[in-house]
Amino acid sequence: MGILLGIATALCWGSADLFARYATRKIGTFRTMLYMQLCGFCLLTLVMRQLGGWGHLFDGSGWRPWAWGIAAGLLNTTSTLALYRSFEIGKLSIVAPISSSYPVLTIGLSALTGERLNSARLMGLLLTITGVILVARGEHVRNDANPIDGGTRPAKKRLGVGWALFSATGFGVMFWLLGLRVVPLLGSGPSVWVIRLTSVAATAAVMLAIGASRAAPLRRDVPWIFGVGLLDTSAYVFNNLGMMREQTSVVSVLASLYGAVTVGLAAIFLRESVSRTQWLGISAIFVGIMLISR
Repeated sequence: MGILLGIATALCWGSADLFARYATRKIGTFRTMLYMQLCGFCLLTLVMRQLGGWGHLFDGSGWRPWAWGIAAGLLNTTSTLALYRSFEIGKLSIVAPISSSYPVLTIGLSALTGERLNSARLMGLLLTITGVILVARGEHVRNDANPIDGGTRPAKKRLGVGWALFSATGFGVMFWLLGLRVVPLLGSGPSVWVIRLTSVAATAAVMLAIGASRAAPLRRDVPWIFGVGLLDTSAYVFNNLGMMREQTSVVSVLASLYGAVTVGLAAIFLRESVSRTQWLGISAIFVGIMLISR
């Protein structure tokens, strides 16, 4: 069951990334993040009873459940903002596989806290790192439907990759923390609820601090926001349920296959082209992820 939940997580996240790509380019990173998280928070609040209730959040267990949940929420906020920024300025088929390499760090931290790494997983780590380096080269492709103009925006290619790497690092720490502390203490639904609540508050605070627009999205943009909120929140619920039934490293790796879903959707709907070197890097990432899950 944990394996199926990991795959369901990947499908939801991969689809959410496509919606997020459209949303960020229409209303920007911060507004997409704010309203996506708010949408997910409201939807999750409505179905908490069906997900098993509020767990230890309101049963007098003290501050610890909230502290761990808020810590995960802050990591989620920074990582997701970085991810959406990479979607806004970079190529979806390039930055998505880089961001999905977060299991390298998750498994490394898990190994330091007691989980054992066999030779297949070590090889998977090396392949994934190599793949990230190859993809990060960001070579120009002829007849690209989503070109990167190095003359007018020379830093675009580098920034998109940098934000994706930052996102992968944050998610790697967050999912390790989820499996080690948050989900065992709070349960699946309450963990996501606290993360969503924290992310809404943190994003709104940052937007206030920098003077970013908090205007509500136009009606034509609402479907993209709703799609991201529903799919992303569902993915977190599936991921946390999977962690309750399977090893954290295995679920995290399966969930990270969302990059493959995103690349496929980008090729179908955005007609994004990728160079041979980058395809080699993407393939190395996915082979590495498969080896890590062994």
